[in-house]
Amino acid sequence: MSEQTLDKQETPDQLSEILLVLDKDKKKIQAVKSIDENGKMETVDPTRKNQNQFMRVDKGGDFFSNFFSNFFSQLKNPTNFSFFKVPAPLAIDTANEMQKQVNNPTPEGEQLMKKHEVKAEPQQDQKQVNQNNMETTQATPETSEYRYKPEQIDWETMNNLGLNKEKLEKMNLLDPLLKGYKTNELVPVSLNLGTAVTRMDARLSLQANEDGQVVVAIHGIRKEPNLNFEFFGHKFKEEDKNNLLQTGNMGRVVNLTNPKTGETIPSIISVDRLTNELVALRTDRIKVPDEIKGVKLDDAQKQTLAEGKPLYIEGMVSKKGAEFNATVQFNADKRYVEFLFDRSNTNQQAQSNGQSNQRSQSQEAPRTFRGKDLDNEQYNKFKDGQTVYLTGLVDKKGKEYNGYITLNKETGKTDFSFQNPNKLKEQVKPTEAHKPQIAVNSEGKTNEATKNIKEPLKSGQKSPDSKKQQEQQEKPKAPAKSKGVKR
Repeated sequence: MSEQTLDKQETPDQLSEILLVLDKDKKKIQAVKSIDENGKMETVDPTRKNQNQFMRVDKGGDFFSNFFSNFFSQLKNPTNFSFFKVPAPLAIDTANEMQKQVNNPTPEGEQLMKKHEVKAEPQQDQKQVNQNNMETTQATPETSEYRYKPEQIDWETMNNLGLNKEKLEKMNLLDPLLKGYKTNELVPVSLNLGTAVTRMDARLSLQANEDGQVVVAIHGIRKEPNLNFEFFGHKFKEEDKNNLLQTGNMGRVVNLTNPKTGETIPSIISVDRLTNELVALRTDRIKVPDEIKGVKLDDAQKQTLAEGKPLYIEGMVSKKGAEFNATVQFNADKRYVEFLFDRSNTNQQAQSNGQSNQRSQSQEAPRTFRGKDLDNEQYNKFKDGQTVYLTGLVDKKGKEYNGYITLNKETGKTDFSFQNPNKLKEQVKPTEAHKPQIAVNSEGKTNEATKNIKEPLKSGQKSPDSKKQQEQQEKPKAPAKSKGVKR
């Protein structure tokens, strides 16, 4: 290491920032200590006695922005606070000056506050959407083109996150990162800042900053999507919020504004279901397939999906050959058409879906089985859970066969049997000849003719059937010993 490098080497305190907060209600400057799982922030007085409890964050611009974006999204009632980042060695003195400004405002004090204030929303938005095309990339890559090279990655920062090239390759995550996509799963990330260690699960992606450098974007888990603030100029309506919370997709095209260029871009919006991050996809990147599960889409259906709206399709065929109906919609995060499910609170859903579950089950009950069409009477019995007898089924060799089908309402699958399952459930009554065998062997009873025989009776047996059994039966039992009192 050269002398010049040694001269420029910084201490851990110089490499970190302290997060200060102004509680607007209490009008008091505090140092942030931590945030709990419920979004409640812990703070301490900014004194030398408490400085070991201060939350310290790497002062690198992009690194801090990612950290603060995740921190802010988890915070309960974020509008009640203003945040400031200051170098660790100056934290206590700067906090005191800020408190003076809060108590007795001056133009000089106002400049100090502005200098250190952290603007949450622009930074958060900046990380939510790809800087070049206003979209966060999908989970499953659809191209073989690489956007970045391994040597462009800041591996020192990756090591600080507890990751390296070998580990990313082993987890099959390096390839999608180099193609410009998010990791398709949550990655355990460790932030070792010297005096503090933070661990969390997050999705990662690579992005180019304003200087052209490739930086690591950390997409941390949020408690819920942030729908109370504008998203690139779009203010969410109640209908938008409900759609995003219930299905993960907003369901319409809106104009979003690129904060860097001012360009207005028609886009759809979805929720990253792994992190609860909002994701936008411009409409000119939407690719609607010509066919979904065996159903060819007409122009009107394609247009519906291209506009981000849900589409109900009938007559689709599963991999097992069963016909079903379902609602589909284009997802901005995944960048493909997905089957739509209500993802709102399951407890609330259970209260209101008692009858709708039955309707959905009847809709999804297939009208054909192994190429055989069910008539109306058969279908009505089948969807109600009754057993239906089918004739004229054909196996792979072209041979006809018959059988019974029943809809399993728990799994949604069709059960098949060559025998009537209802009759199989009926208990078979033993014949007169077998009653002694069942009574002795299964029910623990005895009969006079075989009470001394040690081995189980055979089928239909009522008396000894061998010399050995005859001797056992005729042999008298030894008298029981009396349990008298010893003298």
